[in-house]
Amino acid sequence: MPVPAPDVVRAADAELAVTDLPRARRFWVDALGFEAIEEDDEVIYLRGYEEFLHHSLVLRKAPEPGLRRLAYRVRTPEDVQRAKEFFAAKGLPTQEVPAGTTRGIGEAVRVEDPLGFPVEFFHHAEHGPRHVQRYDLRRGAEPARIDHFNVLTPDVQAAHDFYAELGFRTSETIEDDEQLYAAWMFRKPTVHDIAFTGGAGPRLHHIAFFVPESHHILRACDILGATADHAHIERGPGRHGVSNAFYLYLRDPDGHRLELYTSDYYTGDPDHPTTRWSVQDPRRRDFWGHDVVASWYREGSTAFGLDGKPKPLVHPPVSEETVHVGADGIGVVTEAQLQ
Repeated sequence: MPVPAPDVVRAADAELAVTDLPRARRFWVDALGFEAIEEDDEVIYLRGYEEFLHHSLVLRKAPEPGLRRLAYRVRTPEDVQRAKEFFAAKGLPTQEVPAGTTRGIGEAVRVEDPLGFPVEFFHHAEHGPRHVQRYDLRRGAEPARIDHFNVLTPDVQAAHDFYAELGFRTSETIEDDEQLYAAWMFRKPTVHDIAFTGGAGPRLHHIAFFVPESHHILRACDILGATADHAHIERGPGRHGVSNAFYLYLRDPDGHRLELYTSDYYTGDPDHPTTRWSVQDPRRRDFWGHDVVASWYREGSTAFGLDGKPKPLVHPPVSEETVHVGADGIGVVTEAQLQ
């Protein structure tokens, strides 16, 4: 008899390993405006101005950068146990995480999904003041809340099928008659909580944070320009074809990619249709036709396993020349470039 999946509410938290915590703080807090909720010499807990859970992003000092975990909130305490049973029944590694292991988070279960990513499920979390109308406190890009994760995996179809079994629905895809190149999947009623991008993996492509208005994205660019930190701007501002989002992609001092975005759409109706983009449609890359920089296709953050060690990369099958699709685009790269 199939083990029932946990009731996942949304993408809620992520933890990144960073090599220089003061340098990371200058980027995330001083430049972009995230709220530092708690911090010490080893870790910083951050959140956006609309959020009331303890945090949505953890920056932890480490010898090498990488992704320590992605985390989803589940609807009830019982769903934490269901998550453990669901993954264990598939023969996947699981760990119970005592309350307080991550500050502000209750009992959790941490698993390694079939793609090789460290994923955590939790329900209980400490609350703090929500600053929706504390405009006097807002700074930088005024990040509002965490929205989604985007990950690189060599088998998008397998990733899609597993997360569909976990209860995620599909809002948009990039595909042709033979292959699924990228998929956007959701639990909360927006375009996505997780997106799967074809490429060598497991690697994190980006973590995305919603901002209230497009001018906040432009302000982030102005701030980074004014402080001569413009090298952190990787791509944008622009308008996605997939998701319709107005976006900006940045790289933090350790190379982790984040997206600031606004203007996607509601997906909560039970019969919400999937938008299927042809891989040959140039608007999927950028609605305005802008080129995608090469680093977009080739680079991502290393994923650590439950043992804390970097996961080895698995590359998609390639020929002498292969189509390689990024999160909203397509490029042609050689096998040598994928190494």
